[in-house]
Amino acid sequence: MHLTTQYPQIATAARSFSEEDLVDLSIRIQQIPAPTNAEGERARWIVEYLRKRQLQDVCQDEQSNVYARIAGRSSGPALMVSAHTDTVFPMETDLTVRVDKERKRVSGPAIGDNSVGVAALLALADALLPLEPPPVDIWFVANAGEEGVGNLSGMRAAVDRLQGQIGACIVIEGMGLGRIVHQALGSRRYRISVAAPGGHSWSDFGSPSAIHLLTRLAADLAAMPVTLSPRTTFNIGRIEGGTSVNTIAQSAALELDLRGENASGLQRMIEQTERIVARYQRATARDGDVQISIEAIGDRPTGEISRDHPLVTAATRAMAAAGLGSPYHSRLSSTDANIPLSRGIPTVCIGVTTGGDAHRPSEWIRSAPLPQGMQHLLLLTWWSAIWLAGEADGEEG
Repeated sequence: MHLTTQYPQIATAARSFSEEDLVDLSIRIQQIPAPTNAEGERARWIVEYLRKRQLQDVCQDEQSNVYARIAGRSSGPALMVSAHTDTVFPMETDLTVRVDKERKRVSGPAIGDNSVGVAALLALADALLPLEPPPVDIWFVANAGEEGVGNLSGMRAAVDRLQGQIGACIVIEGMGLGRIVHQALGSRRYRISVAAPGGHSWSDFGSPSAIHLLTRLAADLAAMPVTLSPRTTFNIGRIEGGTSVNTIAQSAALELDLRGENASGLQRMIEQTERIVARYQRATARDGDVQISIEAIGDRPTGEISRDHPLVTAATRAMAAAGLGSPYHSRLSSTDANIPLSRGIPTVCIGVTTGGDAHRPSEWIRSAPLPQGMQHLLLLTWWSAIWLAGEADGEEG
């Protein structure tokens, strides 16, 4: 099936995206602070944007997810297209944007992750609205809680809400144009805490120290064996505790990140971690004044679809049709796609431009690739809807 021949309106829409308009929309979104768990203001802005365009079923849930729908012409499983609204930057961050027109570069906190991704979601809805109804319903979801401690909470809620209706998902990240993610990198995150009597470093010497215990435990964690296939990793990313250099610490804690490219590898790391903590808990059990606890603070499940799945094929062919070449480039990654993939829902994650310095105040994107990135997204969306409606015949262009 050659999209641009059978659906000339799609070819016209694919050529209609404006670099200037996409940059402007991205900046408007970026200027609304949206730290993880505080996305409400940005969500309300998106609700108003979508209501003005008269999409169906526009609403906001308790998670600050925003939903909207374009009705399709068949009753087949719907397609969900999503982009996360939250950023890693605190509310007080200076959101000044710098636009370098000569270098076609836009810089500012969260411009690439994920303001331009949200802009792409809204621009996609704008492009589809004037066209004939798509083959199936398309749900647009601007979801909260993707970053860090958000633990994919927004996407979990969105899939819970729509799981009975959707048959496939496309997840938009602002950067990463040319990347097709269809394998979910799993992770488990823990906070391990120690509480002890503490005291004065001289007069109470010998009293259990939370820091001494925690550092010994951390050393054992750092000695855990990992595997290359399936690949597993660990990282102690934060450690805190104590009150002064001459005080035996009463409390200390660390945060541990475990990752695995499949469920079995990740589970082995989880079991090793829990055995180490349990050993220290048993060793200190006779001293009622020492407490060691472990709390899961993040859980991103694994999942995947194969390289030759129709959705991956569509993403690759849509890339070629948008003039981006057709190399197969997949990167195992941890994104909102983890949730639908872990539940057996075919999903790919793509980007709409390139950039750098992600999660830094100097974050930047290239503006020139945006129209082609949007072409890729539009063609992939339409082909995916055709596939879900059972109308695809295996050819695409």
